[in-house]
Amino acid sequence: MAFPPAFLDELTARNPIEDVVGQYVNLKRSGSNLFGLCPFHGEKTPSFSVAPDKGIYYCFGCHKGGNVINFEMEIEGLSYPDAVRALAKRAGMEVPEDEQYQSRYHQQERLWALHKEAARFYHSQLYAPVGANALQYAAGRGMPKSILTKFGIGYAPDSWTALVDWLRTKGYTDQELRDSGLVTVSRKNGNLFDRFRDRLMFPIIDVRGNVIGFGGRIMNNQDKSAAKYLNSPETLIFNKRKNLFALNLAKKSKLGYMILVEGYMDAIALHQFGFDCAVASLGTALTEDGANLLARYTEQVVLIYDGDEAGQNATKRAIPILEKAGLQVKVLQMRDAKDPDEYLKKFGADRFKLLLEESSNRVEYQLNAILKKYDLRDDDQKVKYLQESAELISTLVSSVQREVYGNRVAEKAGIAEDAMKQEISRAYRRRTYQEKKKQEKIDLSPVRNLQPIDKKLRYDNMKSARAEEMVLSQILKEPALFEEIPELKPEMFSSEFMGRAFSQLLGRYRQGLEVSLSGLTDFTPEEMACLAGITQRLTGPVNHEGLSDCSRTIREEYQKSQTKTLEDIMLYREKMQKSKGTKP
Repeated sequence: MAFPPAFLDELTARNPIEDVVGQYVNLKRSGSNLFGLCPFHGEKTPSFSVAPDKGIYYCFGCHKGGNVINFEMEIEGLSYPDAVRALAKRAGMEVPEDEQYQSRYHQQERLWALHKEAARFYHSQLYAPVGANALQYAAGRGMPKSILTKFGIGYAPDSWTALVDWLRTKGYTDQELRDSGLVTVSRKNGNLFDRFRDRLMFPIIDVRGNVIGFGGRIMNNQDKSAAKYLNSPETLIFNKRKNLFALNLAKKSKLGYMILVEGYMDAIALHQFGFDCAVASLGTALTEDGANLLARYTEQVVLIYDGDEAGQNATKRAIPILEKAGLQVKVLQMRDAKDPDEYLKKFGADRFKLLLEESSNRVEYQLNAILKKYDLRDDDQKVKYLQESAELISTLVSSVQREVYGNRVAEKAGIAEDAMKQEISRAYRRRTYQEKKKQEKIDLSPVRNLQPIDKKLRYDNMKSARAEEMVLSQILKEPALFEEIPELKPEMFSSEFMGRAFSQLLGRYRQGLEVSLSGLTDFTPEEMACLAGITQRLTGPVNHEGLSDCSRTIREEYQKSQTKTLEDIMLYREKMQKSKGTKP
């Protein structure tokens, strides 16, 4: 977005990065920088740094970084212009009019308002004569009016254009209806039809309180061809991978943990019975984005997926994703009911609370899953059970944990504890050896280490790229160095995004503005993270001679890339030899 540089500079000045980050991360000073636990990935040793003097953050663990706008984008899941708007609101600043920005934000606002209007329409239909069966269904599922109101549950009439007609009367255009994802378009004549028909409707609300989509449960269970649940498609305001159902309510919970379930009905039932920390994934398997979103609001998650094979497979997939986000994971296995909704309706909140207290940690759950695969009365299967259990236990960092769980497995299998301990030790040594060799392979590949983490940013010309990194790091330390390399042009950079950075920094220098990463615009989060990493990695004093050498390297490599014919190459070699004072 083309926000005026002066506005962005003031925005950055009035939103010190240490203050903004400090709202989410407990920072402690170490030298000129501040350090804390990274909010974007799980870690126990702080590797997340904030450099107030540079206006940037960088994590040495997950390699995310950038300026205060990038941080706001990453932590709140916002687009660039929305992050600017949020920071401007925080600082009491008015966002300057920008046609492209205003157009996009206006479109978002219209879609939020449209979805809110749709939610009102669906809710009203639930209590209209046309919604009698749906209301009866909701009552049969044990949902009182208070819950229907709290979650904004409604009903989509069994009509082709009920919602379309309603939204048109509210002034929404057909293009806005198409953009909303709430309609389908006839291929034959382009007519618009309601996407949701004869379904109980669940509004999906983001953490800022905006209605961004819907989930609809089929009312006619006789129709085997129709999907039981239908969700809104991806739109400008809805990304199912980055949202969780009921998180707008669960984030306020005082219970100290979150419950993650599979479906809307399970989450609603848990809230109804007092477990106001429940959320549900949106029709897909849990994603890293969803896990990172949860990690902003809690440190512990209780995973309660259905007890069938599909649910158990989903549980196994979810555990490492949640742990990667830094969350402590417990698993509750349903007994005497297929899901939390059924259990709560049959036995009540007190019994469920006891069940919750008995939930096992992920190691116990995984060991029990292994046990179910083998018949311990068969010696061959017993050996396989012990070996697979040893492999799992060997992944635990704590030696105490390895011993405790090892003894428990040995007892179940009826073997000596020492024998199990030796098996775990062998598995542990084998694992650490493999990890060491893997790391050595990486360490012995300097070119690979010097490449950006994001594959889309990988350098094609490593020699030039290394010089480009050094040039950027030097001019960020001392902008006056631009005067020493007047012959260097942005188009000479082999790395496109570093050339753009050089161009913008040079433009700011010529305009008398602050030359820093915090003033860069229109860079992706990955690009900004790479630039922040360069400044954090290439420290040390200004090196005038090194800057000159790097500038020459970039120009030479650029000239080489422009030589197309043998004649070009000969002319280039002659030019280089003359510049060095030698004969051809």
